[in-house]
Amino acid sequence: MKKTGTTLILILLMLPMANAQVPVPPEEYKEAISFLQGNGVYDRGVMRFFEGMRDYAYSHFGPFIQDAQALACIFMLIFFSIKSYEMMVGDKKMEIMPLLRPFGLLMLTMWWGMFCRIIAFPTDLISAKTEAMFSTQNERINALRLDRAVYIIQVADKMVEYQATTELASQQAEEADKGLGTVMVDGVKGFFTDNVYGPLVQMKIRMQTNMQLLVTQLLELLAIWILRICVYFVFFIQIIYSTILVILGPFSLAVSVLPAFRDAFTTWIARFVAVNLYVGIAYLVLYVCGLMQEYAFLQEIQKYEALLDTSGGDEVLSKLAWMAGNGILSFGLVIVSFLVGAIAITTVPSISTWIISTSGVTSASATVGRTGSTLSRTASRMSVRGILGK
Repeated sequence: MKKTGTTLILILLMLPMANAQVPVPPEEYKEAISFLQGNGVYDRGVMRFFEGMRDYAYSHFGPFIQDAQALACIFMLIFFSIKSYEMMVGDKKMEIMPLLRPFGLLMLTMWWGMFCRIIAFPTDLISAKTEAMFSTQNERINALRLDRAVYIIQVADKMVEYQATTELASQQAEEADKGLGTVMVDGVKGFFTDNVYGPLVQMKIRMQTNMQLLVTQLLELLAIWILRICVYFVFFIQIIYSTILVILGPFSLAVSVLPAFRDAFTTWIARFVAVNLYVGIAYLVLYVCGLMQEYAFLQEIQKYEALLDTSGGDEVLSKLAWMAGNGILSFGLVIVSFLVGAIAITTVPSISTWIISTSGVTSASATVGRTGSTLSRTASRMSVRGILGK
């Protein structure tokens, strides 16, 4: 008797919790997704940070510029001495243009910041064009991402309703088979089912569905962060490479005064252009990946609409049953598209060397590619272990 009273008290205390399990409004869920996953697939604040940091090198090229100018003057004197000796002994005739080259190189060190901006101007045009393409595509993806989140929560609510109704119907059918059924007992049983057992069943099923929703959001958040880390890594190494090239570039210019290192400055120009192409190529790769992500979002939204179709009959119920036993409330297309985009963005340094072939950047980009691939494989193994662990 004492146990029965305690059970009834617990049931009455849990009733408000059951009634509190109401569907989340779509706008609130969109805000929750924006808070959990960020204001976009790629965080706007971080992308603006990279845009500002790309101008950092052009305004901080001065630490070694005077040393490079002094070195260029020394090498120019050595060059003139060599040329003068060759003309004195009769090995070479008097030539004006080779003697003007060191003066021109020395003048470039005096206007080094402006010279770097001129060299980077064509790549900046490419970057501006591809960034505009990417921004337009990214806005569509972000809108689809929030719309898909609303469909997910609607499917979750329908699953709760469907499973609760099915379980209550099954329970009533079992009790009917037992032959329990005077009018008074049926009335008490109906009251208990409608007011106590029904809300408890719905709360239990909603908690199970919320766990599936949590696992889905965690997997998608992991995939998004793998993509973000790879994207941010490429933009960050572009800033590092370009900054080093701008700050230490005057030494390549100074050394190229000597005949033995004549090609040092042209090699520097090729590497500088190749590194600055990273930005334009990265936005172009993100645009192409965005098209794939848009297709994945549209396909999953179409599937969610089919699950929410009230005219589908038993076929929709069977699909909802399959989704309930799937473990997550996602079809996996969006998650895969994020992971494919993460792998694709690590190929940016290699693609840059296809356009401007440079040996130094090739080896550096190969290292970047291996590092990015290692990060992607490690994150994939972590996600698989997390799924198996759950």
